Amino acid sequence: MTGKGAMRTAKRLDEVGFSDIVQIRNKVLELRATGKPVHAFHGGEPFFDTPERIKQGMMRALTDNLTRYAPSSGIAPLRELITDKLRKKNGLDVAVEDVIVTSGGAHALYAAFQAVLDPGDDVLLFSPYWTPIRDMITAAEARALLVPTSSARQSGIYAMLEKLATPNTRAIYYNTPQNPSGVVFSRAEAEQVARFAMERDLIVIADEAYEDLVYEGEHVSIALLPGMAQRTITTYTLSKSYGMTGWRVGYAVAKEPFMTALRKLVLYSTNGVSTPTQWAAVEAMRTPQAELDRRREEYRKRRDLLVTGLNELGLTCAPPEGAFYAFANVSKISKDSRKAAGLLLEKAHVATIPGIVFGAQGEGHVRFGYAVPESAIEDGLEALRGFLR
Repeated sequence: MTGKGAMRTAKRLDEVGFSDIVQIRNKVLELRATGKPVHAFHGGEPFFDTPERIKQGMMRALTDNLTRYAPSSGIAPLRELITDKLRKKNGLDVAVEDVIVTSGGAHALYAAFQAVLDPGDDVLLFSPYWTPIRDMITAAEARALLVPTSSARQSGIYAMLEKLATPNTRAIYYNTPQNPSGVVFSRAEAEQVARFAMERDLIVIADEAYEDLVYEGEHVSIALLPGMAQRTITTYTLSKSYGMTGWRVGYAVAKEPFMTALRKLVLYSTNGVSTPTQWAAVEAMRTPQAELDRRREEYRKRRDLLVTGLNELGLTCAPPEGAFYAFANVSKISKDSRKAAGLLLEKAHVATIPGIVFGAQGEGHVRFGYAVPESAIEDGLEALRGFLR
């Protein structure tokens, strides 16, 4: 292409931005570079390192020269273990051909949106929401319709979806446990979403990244509900449960015609996940449930310590039911969450994420991540006391 206007990027990217979270990370790095301590509650990584046996799984793969191209959908042993887990743990009626390995949960979500959305489609998106989701929808030239989670739970999810849906609505993004609020949708609430999706012939893109971190209630995969398996693409990641954020391994489960679309998107984007990494993932999928349960209880202790401290300081926060984030009301500092987060970082050296980046429904709040050592939580609370005194 030549001539006027050739030197530009694709127009569909004009409205796609970069996450504020990345910018906050950069500010934290700048402060640390000057020698200033930072109480880091802004992150979203597990508190523990990747377990040794998972690392050993990759080293064995390297030693055994398991480094060549693998099937773009994933190596058979990994897909078989995932299928077994989905049947036993999530209650899903799936076969190996219903599973595809992806470069992290974000890749699975990106592929899911690209697989089902056309330009002009609308997606119902519970808000506050994980920040990249809206940009993924925008990148598919579709539009996000924000569904206030708190209001929907109070007035009825079905009624709220009915009120906000348009004739162009194609899909619902359904995340439980939620980032950033820690909300865990109940089975009854999942049934409301499912009924609405079936009546309107909608697709559900389910994000279950934090499925192993539910403190109250139960985790319900919406795809297990009657009539939902055929219209749900469910995405998962190994990042949170197994301490594998930097490994970039996730997976999606779906029936046809969606699985063929996902295979095309994975093939022509990454051509699959690195082979040695997948052998490490095989070891991750063999992790005993007792180990996952033990880590959940360690997170619970951190949650209770942080939430109790925040409430004592007047930063009101309901105990999150899942994930590892506390969504605290900071209106006593400023009703503008960006300003509040800026003051916390500048004056107290406490790094958080302003609620507004998670959607308009997050304004007046900041997100504290408690996937940090308990001593770090105590130190951060002490810094907050000094700032708010």
